[in-house]
This record gives sequence, structure tokens and C-alpha cells, in this order.
Amino acid sequence: MSTLRIEELSASTIVAVNALSLKPGQEQFITPASYAAAAAVTPLDSAWQRVLLDGDQVVGFVHGNFDPDNAHEEFRACLWRINVDASAQGRGVGRYAVDALLAEAKRRGVNRVTVLWERGEQGPEEFFLRIGFKPVGETPYGEVIGAIDVD
Repeated sequence: MSTLRIEELSASTIVAVNALSLKPGQEQFITPASYAAAAAVTPLDSAWQRVLLDGDQVVGFVHGNFDPDNAHEEFRACLWRINVDASAQGRGVGRYAVDALLAEAKRRGVNRVTVLWERGEQGPEEFFLRIGFKPVGETPYGEVIGAIDVD
């Protein structure tokens, strides 16, 4: 893998983001039900959407949300979505994306970032635990609420 870089989601990269591929079995873990419901009422100015590139190739997408006044603590500073192309998984792209989100959280004075995930084979739980998220609760839909402290 050449040098990874990150840039804002734009009209020139959105088609490539929508074309990212998944490994078999991962499609069922794309968007937890509670995130889909919350996305419908999330202000656009709180979204932090970035594309991950390896050279000129889009290899991932990360969507964070910073809404410090949200009534639900798990949505005040969160990793909303992360997608890494199947061909780039296991090569540090996901960690790079989360590190960038945590750096943005630190820049904003946030000391904790959350994420929701569903448990299951081929799911993201192992990834989130490996990079430092710790389970801190569960949603009414049965998803794990994970949190990581921002250094």
C-alpha cells in the first residue's frame, strides 16, 4: 500500500465511495438500525465525512458525527460509519480512518468517541475491540455501544 491520505467527501469521490466492495457476509453489518433512525434527524453541519485514498484510489470512507448537545450521549461524538473496500481490509486503512476521527475529536476538545455495532460472525466487533473501543452499554435494538477515550 502506498501512502494513505484522507480528504473531505466531495462530488468527485462520492461515486467511488458508493462502489466500495465488501467481503462476503459483511453487508448485514453496514448500518445498525439505531444509526439509520438517528441519521434522519442529524443536522448536516455536525457530520464529518472523509474519504480514504491510497494514491488516487478510494479505499475507504469514514463518517463521524459531532453534536455535543444531542440528547443521546452515544451520538454526541461518534463514529457513524466506516467502510473499507474488501481489497484494502487488513492493511491499516480502518485504523488510519479511526485515528483521523480521533484527531478531529481532540481538535474539537472531545474526550470520548462512541460507536455502535452489531455482534455476529463477519461483523466489525473484532476490529473495534482491537483498535481500543470498549463495550459500555447496549441500545434497545441490541447493538453494542462502544467507547474510546481521546488522548
